Amino acid sequence: MKASDMKTMTSDQLTDELGKLKKEQFNLRFQGATGQIENTARIRQVRRDIARIKTIAAQKADTAKA
Repeated sequence: MKASDMKTMTSDQLTDELGKLKKEQFNLRFQGATGQIENTARIRQVRRDIARIKTIAAQKADTAKA
């Protein structure tokens, strides 16, 4: 997902998306441990999307305080 798409989301939507990505990250790690993973690059994509969501959520929280 692109950062521009994430910036238009509300904080509730960001939280929901973060939960989905965390579940996907767990499943990918489990697949990697059992040798069933097909697209290993997806792990990196999910990690970066999680970081993007956390960054955007923090920026939104800072602007809400100011």
